[in-house]
Amino acid sequence: MTMEFTDLLLWLLAIVMIGGGFIGCIYPLIPGLPLMMGGMWLWAWVEDYARVGTAALITLGVLTALGMALDFVAGLLGARKVKASKEAVTGAFLGSLAGIFFGLSGMILGPFIGAIAGELKARSNMGRALDVGIATWMGLLFGALMKLAIGVAMLGTFAFAWFF
Repeated sequence: MTMEFTDLLLWLLAIVMIGGGFIGCIYPLIPGLPLMMGGMWLWAWVEDYARVGTAALITLGVLTALGMALDFVAGLLGARKVKASKEAVTGAFLGSLAGIFFGLSGMILGPFIGAIAGELKARSNMGRALDVGIATWMGLLFGALMKLAIGVAMLGTFAFAWFF
């Protein structure tokens, strides 16, 4: 079996996609799990599915879908747990978007500040707004940690399929 230059480039692209996707499990601007899935599929395709086959790719697809769903729901569950207002949920979402432009501190503080601002607009109670901000932030943190765990599970699934 000879390795062609295009295969080498495709493997390199797959590695970049998998690594970038893993980073995206934490950084919200990058679609982490789908990018990892794409890189793993590309790797399997380059090898003509000789090592990583249908069962592994279906498992990876299910993990990707599960991770995306958990990420979407986690922040909402945190807000719902303390019965946050719709304004607080909207504020957390807008704070998340705005926080992207301020680096790691913005990504951490953006949803928290947005949820507090939204809850203050809805109910004008600072103690309640802080509770909502903390619960929303904890939900988003839980979502990021779950995406990271699922990313590790995807790497393990791919490695297992490739080696065994």
